[in-house]
Amino acid sequence: MTAEREAIIRVENFTAAYNGQVVLEDVNFEVFTGEIFFILGSSGSGKSTLLKHMIGLYQPAVGRIFIEGHDIAAAQGDERLQLLRTFGVMYQSGALFGSMTLLENVSLPLEEFTDLPPDAIRLIALMKLKQVGLESYGDLMPSELSGGMQKRGAIARAMALDPRVLFLDELSAGLDPVTSAELDELVLRLSRSLKITFVVVTHELPSIFAIADRIIMLDKQVKGIAAMGKPEELRDHSDNPRVRQFFSRKPAPDI
Repeated sequence: MTAEREAIIRVENFTAAYNGQVVLEDVNFEVFTGEIFFILGSSGSGKSTLLKHMIGLYQPAVGRIFIEGHDIAAAQGDERLQLLRTFGVMYQSGALFGSMTLLENVSLPLEEFTDLPPDAIRLIALMKLKQVGLESYGDLMPSELSGGMQKRGAIARAMALDPRVLFLDELSAGLDPVTSAELDELVLRLSRSLKITFVVVTHELPSIFAIADRIIMLDKQVKGIAAMGKPEELRDHSDNPRVRQFFSRKPAPDI
């Protein structure tokens, strides 16, 4: 099914290094338009490192990362600003500004990057909050919201400029199973109704099997991708012992 889709993101021959130490090496994959794509792996495998490079916070040591055909590391000036507006990011903690109401948080990208009048900005921000089920909570401060509501609010803010791609960092981290499942359903609904492409960084198996179209699994021993494909196929048929260990959640001292 994905073979006929357009690749909205391409990672080519990517290597990441900090202070001369290679973290990821020769990583290659594509993310197809409209898919829910998961990046997973154990702690220290390079998930956050890869994400930070994909959203342009760091420059690759080697290789290139394309979003809608544009090299994010090479883009400069107006081209870079336009490229950054094609995607939104929900950080692990939500990263809502504590001194601003939820509505003000969601309005901020519109105030910074558009010339819309205040009434239009408020209307759009309220619409984004409605899309994540928080239309009645716009006047509350982040500290007055539950962890799950903060994540929803962060997703609404990430959608403020109508991006084609949303990057979600540890969507379910610190949340109870019911709230995590509700966020999974939100991602599915947004993917289907708005045709947004999702790139989700996680290690949460329930979310992986609930909503992921495809995954890559990073491994710190190989400093790259240990497995790629549909989660059920990797769980049931992988011949890589480290992949089987991850999905079984059992220690494997022999590997």
